[in-house]
Amino acid sequence: MKVILQSDVQNLGKTGTVVKVRDGYGRNYLIPRGLAVVADEGNVARLQHQLKVAQARAAKLLAEAKAAGEKLSAASVTIRAQAGEEGKLFGSVTNRDIADALVASGFAVDKKQIKLDDAIRNLGVFNVGVKLHSDVEASVKVFVIAS
Repeated sequence: MKVILQSDVQNLGKTGTVVKVRDGYGRNYLIPRGLAVVADEGNVARLQHQLKVAQARAAKLLAEAKAAGEKLSAASVTIRAQAGEEGKLFGSVTNRDIADALVASGFAVDKKQIKLDDAIRNLGVFNVGVKLHSDVEASVKVFVIAS
Protein backbone atom coordinates (compact mmCIF):
# COMPACT_ATOMS: atom_id res chain seq x y z
CA MET A 1 0.00 0.00 0.00
CA LYS A 2 1.32 3.46 -0.87
CA VAL A 3 0.57 6.33 1.48
CA ILE A 4 1.40 10.04 1.69
CA LEU A 5 2.76 11.03 5.10
CA GLN A 6 0.91 13.94 6.72
CA SER A 7 3.51 14.35 9.49
CA ASP A 8 7.01 13.10 10.21
CA VAL A 9 7.05 9.42 11.22
CA GLN A 10 10.22 8.09 12.81
CA ASN A 11 11.99 5.39 10.74
CA LEU A 12 9.55 5.92 7.86
CA GLY A 13 9.86 9.40 6.36
CA LYS A 14 9.13 13.09 6.48
CA THR A 15 5.94 15.03 5.82
CA GLY A 16 4.80 14.93 2.20
CA THR A 17 6.72 11.86 1.07
CA VAL A 18 5.07 8.93 -0.65
CA VAL A 19 6.11 5.65 0.99
CA LYS A 20 5.16 2.03 0.54
CA VAL A 21 4.03 0.30 3.74
CA ARG A 22 2.34 -2.95 4.60
CA ASP A 23 -1.43 -2.89 4.26
CA GLY A 24 -2.12 -3.50 7.96
CA TYR A 25 0.33 -0.84 9.14
CA GLY A 26 -1.22 1.74 6.85
CA ARG A 27 -4.87 0.78 7.47
CA ASN A 28 -4.65 0.16 11.22
CA TYR A 29 -2.04 2.64 12.44
CA LEU A 30 -1.08 5.45 10.04
CA ILE A 31 -4.43 6.39 8.52
CA PRO A 32 -6.60 6.27 11.70
CA ARG A 33 -4.11 8.46 13.59
CA GLY A 34 -4.00 11.01 10.77
CA LEU A 35 -0.33 10.38 10.09
CA ALA A 36 -0.95 9.41 6.44
CA VAL A 37 -3.53 9.27 3.66
CA VAL A 38 -3.87 6.78 0.83
CA ALA A 39 -1.76 7.77 -2.18
CA ASP A 40 -4.48 7.89 -4.84
CA GLU A 41 -4.47 10.27 -7.82
CA GLY A 42 -6.40 13.04 -6.06
CA ASN A 43 -4.22 13.04 -2.94
CA VAL A 44 -1.00 12.96 -5.01
CA ALA A 45 -2.21 15.94 -7.08
CA ARG A 46 -3.14 17.83 -3.90
CA LEU A 47 0.29 17.06 -2.42
CA GLN A 48 2.08 18.36 -5.53
CA HIS A 49 0.01 21.55 -5.43
CA GLN A 50 0.79 22.06 -1.73
CA LEU A 51 4.50 21.55 -2.41
CA LYS A 52 4.45 24.16 -5.19
CA VAL A 53 2.68 26.65 -2.91
CA ALA A 54 5.13 25.96 -0.07
CA GLN A 55 8.13 26.41 -2.39
CA ALA A 56 6.77 29.71 -3.68
CA ARG A 57 6.16 30.92 -0.13
CA ALA A 58 9.68 29.87 0.93
CA ALA A 59 11.21 31.68 -2.05
CA LYS A 60 9.27 34.84 -1.21
CA LEU A 61 10.38 34.71 2.44
CA LEU A 62 14.00 34.20 1.37
CA ALA A 63 13.85 37.19 -0.98
CA GLU A 64 12.35 39.37 1.76
CA ALA A 65 15.02 38.22 4.22
CA LYS A 66 17.82 39.01 1.76
CA ALA A 67 16.41 42.50 1.16
CA ALA A 68 16.07 43.11 4.90
CA GLY A 69 19.59 41.76 5.42
CA GLU A 70 21.07 44.26 2.99
CA LYS A 71 19.31 47.15 4.73
CA LEU A 72 20.32 45.84 8.14
CA SER A 73 23.98 45.44 7.14
CA ALA A 74 24.10 49.11 6.20
CA ALA A 75 22.57 50.18 9.52
CA SER A 76 24.23 50.95 12.81
CA VAL A 77 22.84 51.30 16.31
CA THR A 78 24.02 53.43 19.21
CA ILE A 79 23.38 52.24 22.74
CA ARG A 80 24.04 54.47 25.72
CA ALA A 81 25.12 52.82 28.96
CA GLN A 82 26.64 53.91 32.22
CA ALA A 83 30.34 53.19 32.37
CA GLY A 84 33.24 53.60 34.75
CA GLU A 85 36.42 55.53 34.10
CA GLU A 86 38.19 52.56 32.49
CA GLY A 87 35.45 51.96 29.94
CA LYS A 88 33.78 49.08 31.76
CA LEU A 89 30.01 49.13 31.86
CA PHE A 90 27.92 49.03 35.00
CA GLY A 91 25.98 45.98 33.83
CA SER A 92 26.05 44.81 30.21
CA VAL A 93 24.46 45.21 26.80
CA THR A 94 22.51 42.09 25.87
CA ASN A 95 20.72 40.85 22.77
CA ARG A 96 17.49 42.31 24.15
CA ASP A 97 19.02 45.81 24.30
CA ILE A 98 20.28 45.49 20.73
CA ALA A 99 16.91 44.19 19.51
CA ASP A 100 15.09 47.08 21.22
CA ALA A 101 17.46 49.59 19.59
CA LEU A 102 16.91 47.98 16.17
CA VAL A 103 13.14 48.05 16.63
CA ALA A 104 13.37 51.73 17.57
CA SER A 105 15.33 52.26 14.32
CA GLY A 106 12.52 50.70 12.30
CA PHE A 107 13.67 47.10 11.86
CA ALA A 108 11.45 44.15 12.73
CA VAL A 109 13.89 42.04 14.74
CA ASP A 110 13.30 39.70 17.67
CA LYS A 111 15.84 39.24 20.45
CA LYS A 112 16.17 35.56 19.50
CA GLN A 113 17.50 36.57 16.09
CA ILE A 114 20.45 38.47 17.60
CA LYS A 115 23.53 36.24 17.65
CA LEU A 116 25.65 37.51 20.51
CA ASP A 117 28.16 35.07 21.97
CA ASP A 118 28.52 36.92 25.27
CA ALA A 119 27.04 40.12 26.67
CA ILE A 120 28.94 43.33 25.84
CA ARG A 121 30.63 44.69 28.95
CA ASN A 122 32.89 47.44 27.53
CA LEU A 123 32.54 50.65 25.57
CA GLY A 124 33.37 50.43 21.87
CA VAL A 125 32.20 49.32 18.45
CA PHE A 126 31.01 45.76 17.96
CA ASN A 127 29.80 43.76 14.95
CA VAL A 128 26.78 41.70 15.93
CA GLY A 129 25.18 39.02 13.77
CA VAL A 130 21.43 38.95 13.12
CA LYS A 131 19.97 35.73 11.73
CA LEU A 132 17.00 36.72 9.59
CA HIS A 133 16.48 33.38 7.83
CA SER A 134 18.13 29.99 7.87
CA ASP A 135 20.21 31.10 4.87
CA VAL A 136 20.50 34.84 5.58
CA GLU A 137 22.60 36.46 8.30
CA ALA A 138 23.38 40.16 8.50
CA SER A 139 25.94 42.04 10.54
CA VAL A 140 25.04 45.21 12.43
CA LYS A 141 27.48 47.72 13.91
CA VAL A 142 26.68 48.45 17.53
CA PHE A 143 28.24 51.53 19.09
CA VAL A 144 28.26 51.36 22.89
CA ILE A 145 28.92 54.82 24.33
CA ALA A 146 28.91 56.26 27.83
CA SER A 147 25.82 58.13 28.92
